[in-house]
Amino acid sequence: MNKQFWENRRVFITGHTGFKGSWLCLWLHMLGAKVTGYALEPPTRPSLFKLCRIDRLVKSIIADVRDLKALKRAMLAAKPEIVIHMAAQPIVRESYKVPVETFSTNVMGTVNVLEAARICKSVTAVVNVTTDKVYENVGKKQGYREKEPLGGYDPYSSSKACSELVSSAYRRSYSMNVATARAGNVIGGGDWADDRLVPDFVRAILKGQRVRIRNPKAVRPWQYVLEPLSGYLMLAEKLYKNGSKYAEAWNFGPDQDDAKTVEWVIKKLCQGWEGKVGYVIDQSRHPHEADQLMLDNTKAQRKLHWRPRCDMETALEKIIDWTVAYVKGKDLLKMCQEQIREFMK
Repeated sequence: MNKQFWENRRVFITGHTGFKGSWLCLWLHMLGAKVTGYALEPPTRPSLFKLCRIDRLVKSIIADVRDLKALKRAMLAAKPEIVIHMAAQPIVRESYKVPVETFSTNVMGTVNVLEAARICKSVTAVVNVTTDKVYENVGKKQGYREKEPLGGYDPYSSSKACSELVSSAYRRSYSMNVATARAGNVIGGGDWADDRLVPDFVRAILKGQRVRIRNPKAVRPWQYVLEPLSGYLMLAEKLYKNGSKYAEAWNFGPDQDDAKTVEWVIKKLCQGWEGKVGYVIDQSRHPHEADQLMLDNTKAQRKLHWRPRCDMETALEKIIDWTVAYVKGKDLLKMCQEQIREFMK
């Protein structure tokens, strides 16, 4: 990562109190950037944001992206050069329960961020983080490419596809340097979200229970959290330096031979916990989730020189290491910083 570029760079991150946002704040702080975060209170208890005391490392503003007036005020005061928009309602199953909140946060939240960036003259580049689920999923076994049709079966996926269209409209209407970043199923230490495989595993082991899994044969583009974050940072730098040449959609996913089933992942995690925990398949009915989903990362490899660095086994080892450190009450800020330094090597 180009530390010289990020040193003293003013960066505005929405969603900084979430799992990925917290890791990104830590990384940018290590690179010497001046970070302002804007988000609601941490969405989980415990949270990586609180455990690592991230509010001591960045300027943290607790507010809602749906509040355009507050968002404009915060961004104008921060005078960022780069905006990375990560605030979202990010859970597929939750979106079935709260569709209005999901659409208002993920669609109008994006509108508000781009509108605030549009009037903030210091902003040169905007990266809007969406998801691998923006594609019209037809069950294909090959990875989806950036030019393929957008869609979305559930409210979450649909709202993120809408966020892509909003980004395209602002890019073309106002000549803004806006890029979208589509990542896979991101995993790593410090994720406590509900209805996500790795956090469900961690909660189970802490309670001495077997973890319950849905859709054991479903294939997902799992990736270690620092993988897509490295892509976002590389993309933001390219946008800043080269403008419209990079203002488009980008996939950041694992190589196709590293896409694994839900059951494969949970077996590896159970083995990594020295066989002290098992799993059971939940046979009850659940809302629709795709059985097959992969991304084609060729474009990012070719044009950004980004590539996956951690295979799944390595990623799961890092999660086990982080969880052991949490259980033993170790300094989790140092743990995260060590994993970031290791990744950068």
